[in-house]
Amino acid sequence: MSFFTAEDHAFRQEIRTFIQATLPAEMASRNLRGYHPTRDDVVFWTRALQAKDWSVPNWPQQYGGPGWTVRQRHIFEEECFLLGAPPLSPQGLTLVGPVIYTFGSPEQKAFFLPGIRSGEHLWAQGFSEPNSGSDLASLRTRADRDGDHYVVSGQKIWTSEAHFSNWLFLLVRTRQDGKPQAGISFLLVEMNTPGITVRPIISIDEAHSLNEVFLENVRVPIRNLVGEEDQGWTYAKALLGEERASAAMAPRCKRELARLKASAATTAWRDGNLLQDPAFARRVAELEIELIAHETTTWRVLEEDESGITSPLPMSSILKIKGTELLQAIEQLGIEALGDAAIPIYPEHDYLGELPADMPGPAHAVGAMSELLYRRAATIYGGTNEVQRNIIASALLKA
Repeated sequence: MSFFTAEDHAFRQEIRTFIQATLPAEMASRNLRGYHPTRDDVVFWTRALQAKDWSVPNWPQQYGGPGWTVRQRHIFEEECFLLGAPPLSPQGLTLVGPVIYTFGSPEQKAFFLPGIRSGEHLWAQGFSEPNSGSDLASLRTRADRDGDHYVVSGQKIWTSEAHFSNWLFLLVRTRQDGKPQAGISFLLVEMNTPGITVRPIISIDEAHSLNEVFLENVRVPIRNLVGEEDQGWTYAKALLGEERASAAMAPRCKRELARLKASAATTAWRDGNLLQDPAFARRVAELEIELIAHETTTWRVLEEDESGITSPLPMSSILKIKGTELLQAIEQLGIEALGDAAIPIYPEHDYLGELPADMPGPAHAVGAMSELLYRRAATIYGGTNEVQRNIIASALLKA
């Protein structure tokens, strides 16, 4: 019995046909290799989807969403990944957008939500700080009231896409006494505000997607406070729940598994290919079984959420741990399948256009090592897996 209905298959075909007709081949190739999307990629794809009213697939209809079921959203995300569509900016779509439409003022909703839907507003997330990553409540960036503005000073780090974003959402400390979580507020800051400096962080894959952001006496209008002062921790917890759910990474795992199998099918082994090696084939099968189980669990959790069923367990933490560790295992085996061809990193700044004729290896090797190196951080960002295990343990002990 198929898990998908005839309507699901028809919807999948509609999405697939649109992507194949709309997405430029070069853009698809670049994203299938796992390279970071460029600003032009994100804006192009957001606008293309907006023309179909698909640019905010997880939003309620009242805020511009398409009204899809959780099943349809998953099919859409999976087809986008498998066909190489650039990821929509998660900072706007998945993180700050839901915070604004849930806790923001009518004026904030009217101004910011259309900009996210159209790609006019690209967002960066100003949460992590030096010595304050997973322990987010220890952040030190402060915002002091001065008339109708806050004056913000501090530093944020690992700020994805800050170099091409025009807005930044910040957690800042607006009260210095009491419990650490009690004095945090949530601010929306325009990136061209005087006092903001962005410095690139070149990651181990030799790519630029991360940044340090320095804030020195940055004046932010009071109207850009989301919700109530000192209540930002509440909004951040809602946001992080969204981030960890998306970190289940089932579609990305599925794409990387397909990449692994395609690579192994071109790697010689005796008189055949690597997939005919019983030992290697067993390892691929084990990962595929784990992925099927993980994807099924992800489906169940999402559909229970949509039905209003509340689990006593922190399912977002469970999905985050399994999804990120499974992704790393798949990509590691993919590198093994490439053999010596995986040695070059093929950094994205050299391979964003056409592949050079003197490339030191097969075309399917390009991007594999860069992707593996970057995704070593998958078990860290979005809340480290060690912290996620503490959350799970705490919930089990209270149950």
